[in-house]
Amino acid sequence: MRGKRAKKRSIVPDSVYKSKVVSRMINTVMERGKKSLAVKIVYSSMEKLSEDEKERLRILEQAVKNVMPQQEVRSKRIGGATYQVPVPLRHDRSEALAVRWIVESAKSKKGKSMVEKLYTVLNDSYQNTGDAIKKRDEVHRMAEANRAFAHFARF
Repeated sequence: MRGKRAKKRSIVPDSVYKSKVVSRMINTVMERGKKSLAVKIVYSSMEKLSEDEKERLRILEQAVKNVMPQQEVRSKRIGGATYQVPVPLRHDRSEALAVRWIVESAKSKKGKSMVEKLYTVLNDSYQNTGDAIKKRDEVHRMAEANRAFAHFARF
C-alpha cells in the first residue's frame, strides 16, 4: 500500500433520535454542504413513516437492515487475469452501502419532492421490495455466481 491509511472518523449521532443510522442518512442526503435542508428532508420523511417517534426509528433501522448486503465482489488481479472475488462485508461498510443505495434510489425517482421519494423508498425497503432491495439482491447474485473464485480472497 502507498501512504498511510486514512483514519476512520466516528459518526456523531443525530440530535433528535440519538441514532448513528439517522445521522449517516442525513449526511448521505446532504448536497453541497446544506445540512439543515438534509435534516428537514430526512426528519419529514421519517415523520410520515409513523406517529410514534420510537416506531419511526425502528422502521428506518429495519429498512436499512433489510437492504444491508452480506457480501460483495471485489476485483482481484491474479496471473494476468482479473477475477471478481466474493468477500464478506464488515457491518459499517454494509450499512454505508445500504444507506447509499436507499438515497440513490430515492434521488433517481422523478416527479415528487425528495421527502415523498425518500418516504416511499424507506417504506418499500421496510417491506423488502423496491429498487434498493433489487440492488442488494443483484450484489448477492454476483457474489453467488463468482463463488468459485472465493479461494482467491485469502491472498
